[in-house]
Amino acid sequence: MSLLATDSAEAARFRAYGPRQLDEIADRHGLPADIRETVRLVSMVLPFRVNEYVLSQLIDWDRIPDDPMFQLVFPQRGMLTEQNERDLATLSADPASKIALRALVQQIRGRLNPHPSGQKELNVPTLEGVEIPGMQHKYRETVLYFPSQGQTCHAYCTYCFRWAQFVGDTELRFAAPDPRGLISYLEAHPDAGDVLVTGGDPMVMTTERLRNHLEPLLLLDSVRTIRIGTKSVAYWPQRYVTDPDADDVLRLFEKVVASGRNLAVMAHFSHPRELETDLARRAVARIRATGALVYCQAPLIAKVNDDPDVWSRMWRAELAAGAVPYYMFVERDTGPHDYFRVPLARAAEIYRDAYSTLPGLARTVRGPVMSATPGKVAVDGIVEKAEGRFFQLRMMQARDPSLVGRPFLAHYDPDAAWLDELRFDRSVPADIARAIAGPAWSGEPELFGTRAAAPVGSQA
Repeated sequence: MSLLATDSAEAARFRAYGPRQLDEIADRHGLPADIRETVRLVSMVLPFRVNEYVLSQLIDWDRIPDDPMFQLVFPQRGMLTEQNERDLATLSADPASKIALRALVQQIRGRLNPHPSGQKELNVPTLEGVEIPGMQHKYRETVLYFPSQGQTCHAYCTYCFRWAQFVGDTELRFAAPDPRGLISYLEAHPDAGDVLVTGGDPMVMTTERLRNHLEPLLLLDSVRTIRIGTKSVAYWPQRYVTDPDADDVLRLFEKVVASGRNLAVMAHFSHPRELETDLARRAVARIRATGALVYCQAPLIAKVNDDPDVWSRMWRAELAAGAVPYYMFVERDTGPHDYFRVPLARAAEIYRDAYSTLPGLARTVRGPVMSATPGKVAVDGIVEKAEGRFFQLRMMQARDPSLVGRPFLAHYDPDAAWLDELRFDRSVPADIARAIAGPAWSGEPELFGTRAAAPVGSQA
């Protein structure tokens, strides 16, 4: 029997397919030999995982390799350098080179900035001087929690800024074995009333495992909002509709809501096609029926959604489904960033053009936003002054709450795609300049940028 089930009964049961099933996927869908080889090589470094729903319902196989959903889940040529691909091909062809191949893979991963924006250096919380595993605390109000059983996904996005969670290196991974450390930390930090359960994807867990992580939070009066970051509504909507414990997970959601908390499902939709299936729309409807809120966010990704019409259609589809358009993010400076990067000037244009088409209720969305070392930095647009053109920026969220909501200027650069590629104006307040540049700040904000003084936690 084929590993890739095609009948409807088998397709409804979740099974993950990865590099070991690549040849069968390629044979079934007619992948050309060169694309097959590229996927094989790149997936030695970056994670590759799909499922039957993604393969049969989301990808247009007549349009590969340009199909946006194919780009979204299959590793592509250009994600690694040509030299990296040649070296991987040479070493993988020689059984005697396993040790050298493993070393090369580790070396390449290390150059891909696996934990951007100071996630390891600045975000890991401590309690009584001891680091707590499987948590991040960047903003005063919000704690991120990574349950160990939820550190995979139903399918992997090729752009994912958390790719390091999936490559099997425990040194790169955030994972909490149970919620005891989280509960102790929250008891000591009552200002942190918002818990984001993330990964990976917490919704890969069974309902019983998810319950073990969520129910202890209901014993803390200080916790008022519980968020679940998930791609499951797009990549495996069966989780809420036809999986054996789909009804159980919805009852768990109802219990959280009945406790007086806000429960928000942070659904990642990267392309409107992900909302076009009946299963996806039914999943959103069933989640909303529990009283949970559904917020939608995604990064702006070249070759996938770098088109204002795509964003307009996606935001309208989210609104029609009863969900809330929330964030357009800028693709983070990690993994195959050069492959997916969209310059900030173009990002601002795409956002403006898409936003202008929306009805009022869909104008809840914010963007484009960089989740950078100092916080979430919004690109509010481009302004003309006597001195020239500038990006109008604003701190939407910050490690230092006093910076939130404050605007500042950076010199216009048509090629810049991230915060540390910008040169800032002399008018930037000193505290904002210091937060952006970190210890490299010399007191002259116009002198840093173009990666000359990369922020703490980034790799120039």
